[in-house]
Amino acid sequence: MAMGRGSAGGKGMSLGLALICLLVIQQCFVSHAAIYTVGDKKGWTFNTANWPSGKKFKAGDVLIFKYDPKVHNTVIVNAAGYKGCTTPKGSKVLTTGNDRVRLAKGTNYFICSFAGHCQAGMKIAVTAS
Repeated sequence: MAMGRGSAGGKGMSLGLALICLLVIQQCFVSHAAIYTVGDKKGWTFNTANWPSGKKFKAGDVLIFKYDPKVHNTVIVNAAGYKGCTTPKGSKVLTTGNDRVRLAKGTNYFICSFAGHCQAGMKIAVTAS
């Protein structure tokens, strides 16, 4: 039995429509993520340890670390690295001066690994629900 043009196109159109719907749903979910500039107008600098206080973060929210890359960096560390101001093996070191980090559920730890900077308060712990 011969199939008309409408028969073959129907399956392809259904698949295409389903794909478009999935993309729209994904975009709606992603667009609800909040974006925060660490340190607000001051940016990522000394004495930012209390910056997260009073803010409610969710997994998927984005932190932007703005700084002069000649004098700072952003290092994603674990709890021990945060507490001891050290960079554990395998830590991700970001150096663009405009770093974007998507928060994972739980506590996310960040420090500057330049000598003395973390000890001077250039570190934050951000808990995302």
